[in-house]
Amino acid sequence: MNIEIRDAALEARIRKQLQQTNSGSVEEVLLRLLETQEEQDRWLLENRQTIDAKIQRGLDQLDRGEGIPEDQLDAFLKDLKAKPE
Repeated sequence: MNIEIRDAALEARIRKQLQQTNSGSVEEVLLRLLETQEEQDRWLLENRQTIDAKIQRGLDQLDRGEGIPEDQLDAFLKDLKAKPE
C-alpha cells in the first residue's frame, strides 16, 4: 500500500513525530499513533456509562442552581488542582 500525503502541514507533523519519538520509519510512527488512538477509543467505550453519569450529574447540579459563577471559576479550578487526588 502506498499512501500519498498532499498536505504539507500534515507531512511536517508526521516528520516531527518521527524525530521526537526516534521512530525508525513513518510506518512505525503511524503504527504508534493508531495504537494510541485505538487505546483511547477502547477506554472511552469501557468508561462510557461512567462518563455519561458524571455529565448528567453535572447537568443536574446546574439545573438545581449549584453551578460555580463564572467570575469564581478560575479560583475554584486552581484550588481543585492544588488538592491531592
